Amino acid sequence: METIHTLQEFMLHTKNIIYILMVLALLGMPAFWRFLNGRDED
Repeated sequence: METIHTLQEFMLHTKNIIYILMVLALLGMPAFWRFLNGRDED
């Protein structure tokens, strides 16, 4: 793992992680929606 030396490097690293998490959340929403609405109706 790379070493973070400055505040700017820390902020850039944090922002990149947040962008990855946002993309994963947006891609996971349709699957979760299908899971919630895909139950059998009695």
